[in-house]
Amino acid sequence: MRLPRTDRGRLLLVLVLAAAVTAFTATVPLLRDWFDLRVYYGTVDSWVHHGGRVYDYRVPGTSYGFTYPPFAAVAMLPMALLDWPAVVVVALLLDVVALAVVVRVLAGPGWRRYGWYGGALAVCLFALFEPLRDTVSFGQVNLLMLALVLADAWLLTSGRARWAGAGIGLAAAVKLTPALFIGLLLLARRPRAAAVAVATAGAATLLAVVVDPEASRFFWTEALWDTGRVGRLDYVSNQSLQGIFARLGAPHRVLWAAAAVVLGVWARRARRAVAAGDPQAAFALTGLAACLVSPVTWVHHLVWLLPSFAVLVRAGRLRVAGALYAVLCSSVVWLWADDASGLGGFLGGNTYTWLTLGLLLWLPVGQRRAVRRPLRRSANATLQAPTPAAPVTATAERQPESSPPSGATATVAETGAAAGAAAGPGCGRARCASSEPTGSTRPAAANPQSSSARVSS
Repeated sequence: MRLPRTDRGRLLLVLVLAAAVTAFTATVPLLRDWFDLRVYYGTVDSWVHHGGRVYDYRVPGTSYGFTYPPFAAVAMLPMALLDWPAVVVVALLLDVVALAVVVRVLAGPGWRRYGWYGGALAVCLFALFEPLRDTVSFGQVNLLMLALVLADAWLLTSGRARWAGAGIGLAAAVKLTPALFIGLLLLARRPRAAAVAVATAGAATLLAVVVDPEASRFFWTEALWDTGRVGRLDYVSNQSLQGIFARLGAPHRVLWAAAAVVLGVWARRARRAVAAGDPQAAFALTGLAACLVSPVTWVHHLVWLLPSFAVLVRAGRLRVAGALYAVLCSSVVWLWADDASGLGGFLGGNTYTWLTLGLLLWLPVGQRRAVRRPLRRSANATLQAPTPAAPVTATAERQPESSPPSGATATVAETGAAAGAAAGPGCGRARCASSEPTGSTRPAAANPQSSSARVSS
């Protein structure tokens, strides 16, 4: 498929895609009715205005309440000053800002050259991406967490590393899963950034203890370990390793063994990416591993896969990126929402988990970066100050012989070129709009997914 080269042709393509995306999002995906945002708002309102306890609140008519660490509730305290419509508007604005940060970091320094056309394709592409549209529709915080982590990635690779680690620390204090990125900092021999991340997370946690000691005691001694607060671990929306083994009824020792293997693969591949001066791949691999080993990875948590698509595009794997992206736009796992048993359920009901695992194993790493500096400090890669007698020179860090050739900087616009057609309005099967928090195709289950449940999610 040839993309238009004239402004008139590009405008026509954007209008057609926008119409297709609008029709798709209006008819196919379930609208979540801000369910998680209602959890946050109701918790803060009960806590501040009615003297309630943070972990006692339940959304009316459900058994779901707040299950993030206490610092998350402290960070959401400004909600107490707003009414519900204002909270929704602020949540949408924060998502837009966070998405802009994510796109800016993943696109790299050449993002301006794509102009309005690349931006328009990016909007259409992201609107189709199931984890992203669910994050927005639930009122979830996934995009904010991803933006915080990628902001640290940008600081580390742009020579502004003084405060690097603070974003990871804040994200880990709100949701525990991003703490795996502290492990990446240690693998990359960035002890200062790792120390900043740990100190930031610790300070945020201590602040929550000061604000509400009882809530902190309850969370760290009881709520954190109560998996029943999460929802059904075997529910099809749980696309982690635990979700697979829960649906199979496998013993916990099998789960722990699988998680250990996944972490081993992550450490080996992330170390290779760091050594090759490929920080984007290292961060992408860490997001993949976090989704796999987290006890609960609801579908909307898979926004952590976005950096992997940027790596694929940069490596020139446009068709692979487009095909995989289309799968994540298709809502295919919901075909097994009522029954994930048998071979079909095992293969199809865990589609997103298989995709995440495949990316962890085969994501290209070791790409040369013409602009970004390596995540790990290297004396060989340090630029010498220019002098009148000598031009600026730099010794390039040696790349592995097996490394693929240098690819273009990852951009959302380039991803759109590969995936726009495949991820169109034909993806997924028609479903009726619903405010059910699970995103299931069936009537409300007795124990639906609460995407706000569990901090490790």
